[in-house]
Amino acid sequence: MAYNYMTQAGYDKLVAEINELESVQRPEISRQIAEARDKGDLSENAEYDAAKEAQGLLESKIAQLKATLSNARIIDESRLSTDSVQILNKVTIRNTKNGAQVSYTLVSDSEANLKQNKISVNTPIAKGLMGKKVGDVVEVQTPGGLMSFEIMEISF
Repeated sequence: MAYNYMTQAGYDKLVAEINELESVQRPEISRQIAEARDKGDLSENAEYDAAKEAQGLLESKIAQLKATLSNARIIDESRLSTDSVQILNKVTIRNTKNGAQVSYTLVSDSEANLKQNKISVNTPIAKGLMGKKVGDVVEVQTPGGLMSFEIMEISF
């Protein structure tokens, strides 16, 4: 079984999202279905069909989020170190070809957000960095081809 490793903050955010979907959006869709049903003939009622479809999508999303939660494992952040790259580390890497530097924080799939430079530990770059130390040069096979990075810094 694959676990979904996440921070306490990521776990809490997921719980809040499920609560929002169940306590706000689910009743709203039920109201829309009831309202559309009151309009008569369901065989030609586009509003009813749309509301039923939205209900199906919502229930699917709730089930998916609950499955993620059921496999969640909270990471004990006090046990993390910066000796080598691991989940929740912020890693500064330098592209050895063009010298460009970028910093990424390695997180679980559910917490990944490229705009915040948070990448999943399951991405090719993160997988190549895991377990490596400052000064190590790693070659990573990416969709764009083989890339080489030097690890400049590991922090939190």
